[in-house]
Amino acid sequence: MNKPRILLTIHYLEIGGAETSLIGLLQALDYCKVEVDLFVYSHKGPLMILIPPQVNLLPESRKYTITEMPISDVLRMGYIDVALARLLAKFKYRLFRQKNKSELPEDMGLYQYMANHVAPLLPNINPEITYDLAVNFCGMQNVVLDKVKAKKKVAWIHTDYSKVDTDRNVDLSMWSRFDTIISISDDVSRTFCEVFPSLSPKLTIIENILSPEFVRMRATSTELPGDMKREGNEIILLSVGRYSPAKNYENIPFILKKIIEKGVSNIRWYIIGYGDDSLIRHNIAKTGMENHVILLGKRENPYPYIESCDIYVQPSRFEGKSVTVREAQILGKPVIVTNYPTARSQIKHGIDGFIVPLENDTCAEAMSKLITDKNRLIELSENIKNHDFGNQREVEKFYDLIEYAK
Repeated sequence: MNKPRILLTIHYLEIGGAETSLIGLLQALDYCKVEVDLFVYSHKGPLMILIPPQVNLLPESRKYTITEMPISDVLRMGYIDVALARLLAKFKYRLFRQKNKSELPEDMGLYQYMANHVAPLLPNINPEITYDLAVNFCGMQNVVLDKVKAKKKVAWIHTDYSKVDTDRNVDLSMWSRFDTIISISDDVSRTFCEVFPSLSPKLTIIENILSPEFVRMRATSTELPGDMKREGNEIILLSVGRYSPAKNYENIPFILKKIIEKGVSNIRWYIIGYGDDSLIRHNIAKTGMENHVILLGKRENPYPYIESCDIYVQPSRFEGKSVTVREAQILGKPVIVTNYPTARSQIKHGIDGFIVPLENDTCAEAMSKLITDKNRLIELSENIKNHDFGNQREVEKFYDLIEYAK
């Protein structure tokens, strides 16, 4: 009997929650049951080496690769059609934002405009194959809808949809074409349904799959990081994630300055990530926090850094369900997150983490109290170590999707 054949698509495998979650899914699958093709637009990112050998990694396609490049590079390489499509998408999306006087982050809404304009220019993926299941894990949803033949088509959502500025009419026409929409948490489902109530029958929940054994193994697989050395009894904070408005990293210098002003002077906050860090660096200089807020840039293996920190902090404006928060919990670290809308779906305040206000002044006040309460931090760490944060059984829900498609 032939095994069901699955296609998963993703833009790249840089360090990020969705990308780490895909690796967790691939590592949890039983390849005696399924045959898996993986299409990555651009074969870049430190997580590429973690793709299981049983997965058939499809070759790069240049037109897909350039969708992740700066438009100036796309023009220089001669892909004028893709460059013009991306420019047109940006223009139309900005008109939409101006009309709606939007102040929300634009990343996700712009991405769908891009997908609508760029996807028609892209080649089909494995056109000779009809897959049993095709899954857009992360990337342009239109690719799975229009460039793949499959009995069933599925999309994954990883973020709080109510906190991104999207053209709801444009997005509704896209989401409604999928057979199933996978959400990573109850809160993500709830906020998605608030925006698109007619799509609630299509929703199902599969949490981000993460193996505690894998996280602990990677945390001890290299020497402890030399670029995060502790000086004396210094307190080390750490945040990991893409430099984007959602993560709120540009406010870290202001928050830490206020914490120091409250008397916690022996402290340093490290940030691991990638992307445009210009605003963060500007605010570090503006606040004089050069010796206290340290941008480490991209790290192929962030787990030794999480293992070495005292407290993991997620100061986000919004999240779906943070993978790095759970990774820190697996490693027994006290976790502080801001009170973004989905925070309480992941953190039981005072039991397996702390939730603090998002606003800089009140955030700094709450954090300074927690940082100096060593007994409470020790108690929290012990609570976390006694909890199992693994959820590999979520993969059974993925198998259910395959059975439905057959």
